[in-house]
This record gives sequence, C-alpha cells and structure tokens, in this order.
Amino acid sequence: MTRKVGIVGAGQSKFGNRLDVDVRELSAESFVEALEDADNLEKKNIEFASIGTAGAGQMYEEGLTAPVICEYLGLNPIGTQRTEAACATGTSAVHLIYNMIASGQIDIGLALGIEKMTEIPTRLMMEFIGRAGAYLWEFENFGPTFPGYYAILATAHMANFGTTEEDFAKVAVKNHKYGKMNEKAFLRKEIDIEEAMNSDLIAYPLKLYYCCPINDGSASVIMASEEKAKEMTDTPVWITGLGSGTSPVNLSNRDTFTGIKSAQVAAKQAYDMAGVKPEDIDVATVHDCFESAEIMAYEDLGFCEKGEGKSLIREGQTYAGGKYPVNLCGGLKSKGHPIGATGTAMIYELKKQLQEKAEPRERQASIDNGVALGHNVGGTGHYSYVTILER
Repeated sequence: MTRKVGIVGAGQSKFGNRLDVDVRELSAESFVEALEDADNLEKKNIEFASIGTAGAGQMYEEGLTAPVICEYLGLNPIGTQRTEAACATGTSAVHLIYNMIASGQIDIGLALGIEKMTEIPTRLMMEFIGRAGAYLWEFENFGPTFPGYYAILATAHMANFGTTEEDFAKVAVKNHKYGKMNEKAFLRKEIDIEEAMNSDLIAYPLKLYYCCPINDGSASVIMASEEKAKEMTDTPVWITGLGSGTSPVNLSNRDTFTGIKSAQVAAKQAYDMAGVKPEDIDVATVHDCFESAEIMAYEDLGFCEKGEGKSLIREGQTYAGGKYPVNLCGGLKSKGHPIGATGTAMIYELKKQLQEKAEPRERQASIDNGVALGHNVGGTGHYSYVTILER
C-alpha cells in the first residue's frame, strides 16, 4: 500500500534576469517562502531534498548544485540528489519526492527546482538547449534548435487542422494578460494580437512573442505523508495522480507531429491513478514553451478532441471563467521558463489556485471540483510528466 502524499508548503522566487543573486541565494528565496507556508515545520524535519536543475556546471558555475544548495539552506546532513529531465526537470524532482514518501522511505521531503540561464551568452545557451534533441543526427548535422523543432510541430498542426498563426497569437495575448497580474512573472506586459503577430520571425510560423524567454528562477515544494501533513496544516493539497512518458528522441522516428504522444501517455496514467477525467479539471498549468505547444496540450490532455485546440482559445475557454482555465500565472511565455524551476513553479501555482489564494482575484479560477493539473514537457516530448492535485 502506498501512503497518501500532501503538499504542505510551496514558494517561488521572482523570475527574470536575476544577476543580483547566485544560484544558492536564488534557491533560498523560494525555500524560505515554502518553509513559511508550512505551519509547524522546521528545517530539521526535512529528510531528503531533490534538487532539479538542467544546467549545473554549464549554464552557471556550480557543478554540484544539490549539495551546494543544501549546505547553504542549512539542510545538512540530509541526503540529496540532483534530478534532471530537460524542461521537465522540476516535475521529475516532485515525482521523486512523492515516491519516497509514498513508499515509506521518508515522511517529509523537499523538491526544489532552480536554473540560472542568463550568466552565459545567448548563443551558447541555445547550443546547450539544442543538445536536448537528437544531437548527432539532428543538431550536429542539420542545426535545428528548439524553435525549429516546435515550428515543425506547429506547421503540421496548421496543415492538418486549420490552426492559424493568429491562434498562437491569441494564446500569447492570454498568457501576457495573466503574467502582468503575477508579481513573480518575468514579462509583466500586456500585448495585443497585432503586436504579437508583428514581432520578429524566429522559425516559421513562430514569432518572437510566441516563444518563451530565457531567464532565472527557483521554486520549492515541501511534501509530507498524510499523518505529517495533517499535523502541519488544515488545508493540505494532495497529489493524487502521477503520469510520465517518453517519445523518440529523433523526430523522424515519430508517427505524428500534431501532438506529443508521451504527454498523452502521461495524462492517461495520471487520470487513471487519480480517478478523474479531463472534465473534472478546474485549472491547469501546461508547458507553453511555444504558444503552439499550448494548443497541442489542450488536445493531448483531453480538454478537447484532436484538432479542436484552436476552438478553445478562439472561444476564450482557457481564460479564467472558461471551461478549462489554463496558465493563469502567465505560463512559460510571460512568467518565464528557467528550465529546472518550471515544474515546481507549476505546482506552486496550482496549490495557490486550489486554496483560492491566487492574487489578484482576476486570475483566480473557479474551484468547483477541487482538482488541478500540471503538464510539464522536456524537449519535444522526450520527457513528459502530468500531475493531478486535489484539495
């Protein structure tokens, strides 16, 4: 029998160009908030820490990020482990701690996602990110980086289902609307359709305003067994469903470019484990590294039929008050995408939404069923994780 696992504390740093702090100090911003969020919890109660980061020793200076951060946070001598799953790194850290608690190995654990991406030149950063694909065949020989990879998926979706560039712009407008309201978001600026569609072309049909930014940030999630969680808070958020999947690294080995199979597999696993259906979801955070990817996520998660993701954004159904509110934090596009922190930041946002503490109220979803979903993708679906939370 697995044990029930609850989230008792969560915190997030301000995302952005954080040259004012090093990786240890940036981690502390989210950890201190998470510790304060958890009632009746002291640092000494935490038994293990999973530190999610993709760029240790490359994007920033610290190669042994996990022990460096644990020492700085005053967590020694607990066990620690660096977790990596490309852009899904943060959620992989959460799933690791969940499994340790559910199995009875520990009672209380920390998943901390961190990334510093602005300390090296952008061209070098793009090379590191590009290596997350099929390096020897695709990157080295043909040179695509991730805007190019996702452009292939976007054009396939357009050709097969009539999705338009304006649909991608509508997603960007929505996410900037909510990002402006989120005090921890990086790009706090509203935009309109014309501004998005007239931005610089990156890789057709993806324009600058359809692409998430490089930035820095951290987010922390403290989890506990049911017994311990109830000692610490009267309002824990429970993790009730987990799913994960992988897709072929080389795109030429895939049978479709109009969706991400690993995300579909992960979603089914998570729904089945939690005993819920797509229509039960009150609010979701999805991996909109490019705004075309958000439309595909609507479909991969079962919010609509294949090819109908465009209808949800056209009808405003993914805004607050819609059928499936998505990325009311601003998403990766506006909040930012510091790779290792994205997944844990999603969980931070969903905890606030389920507890109806999202501020300002204009970005608070209506919580009718008490169910939320986080969708975190690494690469172009090389890793996919889906997490179901309930209050």
